[in-house]
Amino acid sequence: MPFQLLCLGNPLLDIQANCPDSFLGKYDIKANDAILADEKHMPIFEDILNYDAKYLAGGAAQNSARGAQYILPPKSVVYCGCVGKDQYADMLREANAREGLTDAYLVNETVPTGKCAVVVTGVSRSLVTDLGAANHYQLEHLTSPEIWRLVEEAEVYYVGGYHLTVCVPAILALGKHAAENNKLFTMNFSAPFLPQFFKEQLDSVMPYWDIVIGNESEAAAYAESHTLGVTDVTEIAKKIAVLPKVNRKRPRVVVFTQGADPTIVVTAGAEEGSIATVKSYSFPKIDSSDIVDTNGAGDSFAGGFVGSLVAGKDFDTAIDVGHWLASWTVRLNGPAYPNPKIAYTA
Repeated sequence: MPFQLLCLGNPLLDIQANCPDSFLGKYDIKANDAILADEKHMPIFEDILNYDAKYLAGGAAQNSARGAQYILPPKSVVYCGCVGKDQYADMLREANAREGLTDAYLVNETVPTGKCAVVVTGVSRSLVTDLGAANHYQLEHLTSPEIWRLVEEAEVYYVGGYHLTVCVPAILALGKHAAENNKLFTMNFSAPFLPQFFKEQLDSVMPYWDIVIGNESEAAAYAESHTLGVTDVTEIAKKIAVLPKVNRKRPRVVVFTQGADPTIVVTAGAEEGSIATVKSYSFPKIDSSDIVDTNGAGDSFAGGFVGSLVAGKDFDTAIDVGHWLASWTVRLNGPAYPNPKIAYTA
C-alpha cells in the first residue's frame, strides 16, 4: 500500500530537563516560547545536561508525523528532512520505528543532527533550537526519483512551519503538486517568530494552504506582522481563511488551538472573500495533577487531526481525535505517545 501522508520538516533530537526559573533568565528566554539559537544560546546544550536531561525524538513536524502514524495503519506516513550521520540520527530512526513511521532522510555527512533544548519550568516549556543538519535540506532530495515517487503516491501533505527557515522551494514544490492534483496541503505556523521574522517566506507559500494550523500566540503574531487590525482569534482566522488561494476546488480551513480553551475552526465560503462556517470545539479538561509535560501537545493535536483526515474522518471527528491524542501526550515526558498503543474512542 502506498504512503498516504508525506510530511516535511526539521528532524531534531530534544534534550529535555526540568530547570529552575532562573535558567530562563540566564539565557534570556521565555516560558512557552520557541526560538532559533544564536551565539549567546549555544552553551545551553551542555548546561542543560546538569539537570538530569533526557534525550527524546523531536522536531515539530516529525512529532506530528509520528502522531498521525500512531492512529493510522502501518506504513501510512513517510517523513522527509535532513539529519547528520551520527548516533542522534539513529535515535530518531528508532523512535520513528516504534510508531511505525517511515523516514526518508537526507543524510549530511559533515554536519551533526540538529538538537533542541527543551527547558521545562513547571508545566511550561521553552524551546531553543540549533538546526544543525536540518538546516541543510535540499530541494534536490525531494525531487529525486526515489522521493518524488513518494510525493506522487501521497494524497495529503503536512509541512511544519519551521521548514520556512530551511528550504522554501521544497515547500512550494509540494504546494504546487498538491494544487495541480487537487490533493490536500496542510501547514502549521509552528512558532510566533515565523510570521514575525520570516514573513516573506510564509507569504510565498500561503496561496497553497488548504488547511493551516496554529495556536493563539501564533495567530496574534501573524495578525501583528500583517497589520490585520484585529486581535480576536476568530477574527484573525477569518482574515486568513479568505486570503488568495491557488486551488479553488478546496475551501481554506484555519484551525487555531488555544491551550485549554476551545479550538476555533473557520472555513472559507465558495464565493471569494466569504466565510462558510465558524465553529468552536471544547474538550474535556485534564486535571493539573495529571499533566507531566506540555512539550509536543500542539504537534500531537496536529498529528491526530491530520491523520484522521487521511483516514477519511469528518472534520468534527478529526478535531476530536487531535484533542484526544494531545491529552495523552501531556501525561507523558516529551512529545511521546502511549505504549502500548491506545485506540481512539469517541
